[in-house]
Amino acid sequence: YQQNPKTYAIVKQLLAEGNAGELQKFFGSRMEFGTAGLRAAMGAGISHMNDLTIIQTTQGFCRYLEKNFSDLKKRGVVIGFDARAHLSSGGSSKRFARLAANTFISQGVPVYLFSDIIPTPFVPYTVTHLKLCAGIMVTASHNPKQDNGYKVYWENGAQIISPHDKGISQAIEENQEPWPQAWDDRLIDSSPLLHDPYAMVNKEYFKDIQKQCFYRNINKETNLKFVHTSVHGVGHKFVQLAFKAFDLSPPFAVPEQKDPDPDFPTVKYPNPEEGKGVLTLSFALAEKDGARIILANDPDADRLAVAEKQESGEWKVFSGNELGALLGWWIFTCWKNNSRDTRAIKDVYMLSSTVSSKILRAIALKEGFHFEETLTGFKWMGNRAKQLMDQGKAVLFAFEEAIGYMCCPAVLDKDGVSAAVITAEMASFLATRNLSLSQQLKAVYDEYGFHITKASYFICHDPKVIQQLFDNLRNFDGKNTYPKSCGRFKVSGIRDLTTGYDSSQPDQKAILPTSKSSQMITFTFANGGVATMRTSGTEPKIKYYSELCAPPGNSDVEQLKKELDELVNALEKHFFQPEKNKLQRKTE
Repeated sequence: YQQNPKTYAIVKQLLAEGNAGELQKFFGSRMEFGTAGLRAAMGAGISHMNDLTIIQTTQGFCRYLEKNFSDLKKRGVVIGFDARAHLSSGGSSKRFARLAANTFISQGVPVYLFSDIIPTPFVPYTVTHLKLCAGIMVTASHNPKQDNGYKVYWENGAQIISPHDKGISQAIEENQEPWPQAWDDRLIDSSPLLHDPYAMVNKEYFKDIQKQCFYRNINKETNLKFVHTSVHGVGHKFVQLAFKAFDLSPPFAVPEQKDPDPDFPTVKYPNPEEGKGVLTLSFALAEKDGARIILANDPDADRLAVAEKQESGEWKVFSGNELGALLGWWIFTCWKNNSRDTRAIKDVYMLSSTVSSKILRAIALKEGFHFEETLTGFKWMGNRAKQLMDQGKAVLFAFEEAIGYMCCPAVLDKDGVSAAVITAEMASFLATRNLSLSQQLKAVYDEYGFHITKASYFICHDPKVIQQLFDNLRNFDGKNTYPKSCGRFKVSGIRDLTTGYDSSQPDQKAILPTSKSSQMITFTFANGGVATMRTSGTEPKIKYYSELCAPPGNSDVEQLKKELDELVNALEKHFFQPEKNKLQRKTE
């Protein structure tokens, strides 16, 4: 008996061909449920995203929530989805969201299911706004088109952290047989437990982000023009509404990319982090319409890339760290000058992840507010922000170098919609002072010290090689010794978040949580440089992030850049040893 004729046909075909290799790939191991939920290709078998694996996952999640919340049937959950779809297996984000809703409703749990595509941040927003027990967003963000994902939020409005991933994973293992009527998602349409939060959230979210709007009069008058692209994703409508909420003229939308299209036909990868390739059509439209600034969201609109036309006619695409510096400066300045917040500056916080630029630390030191770093990923920043807010602190801003920004306390996750409109207001304000974003960035560095960053990665498909590379760093000059130098650069400190060692702490124990399952070592150098090497949770990559922080007053940027380039070259040569380890470089 087949429930999904398309995946059934795929498996039947493989059986007929006797294709044991492919069958092993499809059925050999189940997708792993981690803190980021699920992410995998759509297709047949338990290693892929399909109707069955969504039902099994949701059954496990439902049982786990029942165990944790006695009032689950009173409060309920929210479910959203993006526009992804996969013709050959019949999978789509909307179909998966409806099956998940059906699973909860069959157990008497109220479900707030969005009736149409939404940006990912709308799910955590709804969890907080309606005080729900949990949220699910069906999206694979900026992954390739064949992928989909299942992202989970806890009652505090932040992504789950351990031990919830383990608990949910175990509950999935225990609830694999589909419950009666699990496949019949038509049942939800007549259920009194189904609610649609779409209209309410589209009103309330845009009301809430207006608390971050400080220069309405400038916004109304500005003749600065913006181009926006949603890269075939969900962002178009919502960024238009955000501009309206801030009294800005709507941005010019890239016509070929403004409507959702699961094939992402105009880009190689639907990821604005890849820089200029994704922005080709945006540059063309901006030239045509005389726009100076481009705002680009990833397909689920939780990230933002920004580009600005320079005096020379060249386009500058800001790195995540540069935009983080600008937004951090702007949000603090707005708080200081306009806020009706009566809290003292000692109760103000900003956060960023440990592999992101330390520019916020420099601003915080000079201005007198608090800066904290967290582990990599917004799940850590969202959970920490909530803890601080519960203690009565104001968390103004959090960011990570992978172009993720949390500018608005109503969403405890990265949000590319509010970040886009706040960037537009900042640019409009600066234009009244005859300043571009690039000029203001330089002013921030002049005042707080230059922070030059450089990040890249090597691809390595062999886990043994990766393990050996990191073992080598931990036993560099004999057993249990880390490197004392890297080429001509002297190492002054080491923090290893795999083992929990930190040379700078009195007891040599790291403060941030450690994880034996992933590799991460940070080297501090005597010249003020910092470099982190880590493995990726989702891709076969060894990444590195490096930064040179100069004190205010050292304005020889070219010399700083040269010094950082040399440090990175030494890092690659002595610590990565790409030839010896057969590592493949990132191709530009």
